[in-house]
Amino acid sequence: MNRRWSVGLRLRLVAAFAAVAVGAVIATTGANYLSARNTILQGVQDRAMDTLRTQVSTFAATVPLPPTQRDLDALQRRLNGYVAVFYRELRSTGGPPTEELPTEFRAAVHDSDRMLFQRGLWSASAPYLMIGMTVRTQNSAGAVEPTGLEIYAQISLASSQADISKLAMWAWVTGALALLVAVGIALLAARSVLRPVRELNVAARRLADGQFDTRLRVRGGDELAELAHTFNSSAATLRHNVGELRRMESDARRFVADVSHELRTPLTAMTAVIEILEQETDRMPPDSAVAARLVAGETRKLSRLVQDLMEISRFDAGRAGLELDEWEVATAVRDTLAARGWQDSVEVELPEGLVARLDRRRLDIVLANLVGNALRHGAPPVLVRLWQEDGGVVIEVSDGGPGLPESVLPHVFDRFYKADSARTRSEGSGLGLAIARENARLHGGSLSAGNRQGGGACFLLRLPGVLV
Repeated sequence: MNRRWSVGLRLRLVAAFAAVAVGAVIATTGANYLSARNTILQGVQDRAMDTLRTQVSTFAATVPLPPTQRDLDALQRRLNGYVAVFYRELRSTGGPPTEELPTEFRAAVHDSDRMLFQRGLWSASAPYLMIGMTVRTQNSAGAVEPTGLEIYAQISLASSQADISKLAMWAWVTGALALLVAVGIALLAARSVLRPVRELNVAARRLADGQFDTRLRVRGGDELAELAHTFNSSAATLRHNVGELRRMESDARRFVADVSHELRTPLTAMTAVIEILEQETDRMPPDSAVAARLVAGETRKLSRLVQDLMEISRFDAGRAGLELDEWEVATAVRDTLAARGWQDSVEVELPEGLVARLDRRRLDIVLANLVGNALRHGAPPVLVRLWQEDGGVVIEVSDGGPGLPESVLPHVFDRFYKADSARTRSEGSGLGLAIARENARLHGGSLSAGNRQGGGACFLLRLPGVLV
């Protein structure tokens, strides 16, 4: 994923450079092309108009008015190029035919005292320049008046168009070369920009993997160098804070383990005394009997808490081990229920023949926690189901109660977590589900919590290693 992001950023940088280059090339090339095209056509047009004007002023004066057909043909032959001469209804026999002369253009020339021009196409690839003018002369009074002669010259622009096409081709070639240069520059720029980004990405992954001594080399004094310096400062602070947290966590775990160990011996003695007191409660005064039973109950709770604390301390210290053996899973589940007298309170769906390698004692701890919680906090029916899935077994413990609130589900396996903050005391230690999940992980499996479709809490214990 990170690689795709890096390649995408490089492509975006190259695309941005290329877009700027294409825009600049199109604008520059287009402006130069239009300017050169207009210059070429204007040059051809000016030369043709000057030539025609000079020739007309030289030869038109020799034409008698009104001219005959022979006079028109003679003038037409004297004028260079593809020229037609008109006088009212007469026209020269040479030159462009009348149908090739646009009617609108002829009308504009007839009404104008200036030389006019128009560009057009004979066909899709044969451009031409049409020039038209009326011949005027000065009368005896000195006024300029039209003679009735109209001259039209048609000049081919094929050679000029060829020059313009070559110009366009070279413009596109130049633009393509400029684009290639821009892409090359963009690749170099992207490489120089993305190298520090890739280094930062690798360093961030190492930091996420717990390598808190990761540092970036600071190059130069730009924004990327400032970013590298900030990363190094953050990594150093994070390393210090994580070290402090680990030290505090280690001290806390060691404290819990030490306290639990120190409490075990006096609790053992207290439990023995409490058992003797409970045997004598029938012969005690009522107040003394109630006090003895209360102390006995609280002592047992304290004993369970100390046992759970010692168990969770072993998991934290990595000293918890498995004593694996081959067990029929259905039999192991029934033994757990029978040992606590839950056979009549729990419904079961336990197919026979599923054998797995597991630690029987630790499986008993997990099931006792799950079924005990369902009986205490849920509602009937409490159901234990077993099935095979993906080379392992799944044990489901569910109840018919209201289920677990959505706000509780993310924390249900947290240590000492209570769904009801107002409830300061509970029958359990608050570590049962945390210990159950650690036992599932120790087997290489998992323990998850959720709610059934129809209501009620549902816990799924997945264990690998089915043999049969």
